[in-house]
Amino acid sequence: MISNVILSQEENPSPFTIGADIYSNYVWRGTRYGDGPAFQPNLKFTAGFFSAGAWGSFDFNGYQEADIYLTFSLPAGFTLGITDYYYPDFDYFDYSQLSGSHAFETSLGFTKGGLSLSANYILNEAGNAGSKGSDKYFEAKYNFGSFNLFLGAGDGWHTTNTSDGEDKFNICNVGLGISQTIRVTETFNIPVTGQLIFNPDRERFYIVAGFTF
Repeated sequence: MISNVILSQEENPSPFTIGADIYSNYVWRGTRYGDGPAFQPNLKFTAGFFSAGAWGSFDFNGYQEADIYLTFSLPAGFTLGITDYYYPDFDYFDYSQLSGSHAFETSLGFTKGGLSLSANYILNEAGNAGSKGSDKYFEAKYNFGSFNLFLGAGDGWHTTNTSDGEDKFNICNVGLGISQTIRVTETFNIPVTGQLIFNPDRERFYIVAGFTF
């Protein structure tokens, strides 16, 4: 959902990019976080096959998230990454199972043509971050150009428990994404995206729209 604005000169490209999005709601993997419009800034550094960045989401009703990630581009369209999901309402140095504020996730991705696949695995249990440890999420997406279709399934973080309190693996993120560019002037355009998202596990449907600047 993030598009970056490159701060560079053509003859001397910078490894740093910076951007920001504003969305009507923050919906991630079929679950809404926070309430109301969300401001989502991002920073990124890229050097060859390696990139590192920070991404956050903040709304006017108090929801806060500030994530840091590392990504490695591998041959044949594969990527390997790790993300630290952190919630600023809680102590930054609390890594405990009971009240930890960080959830660490490894990810493996594959892209070829319009097809994107990803597999994600949470490494730790963290009470305030909401992770249970070994939480899994898998997603397939196909991009047709101006629109895309996606299907995701997971457990732990991503789905509700069964009646006996055990985690279940279920489809939780099905939808359609649309993107277009609004031309404001000859030299200034605004990328706009929208999504229709259905979570069959929690029986929720969302419509999300946003723009990048």
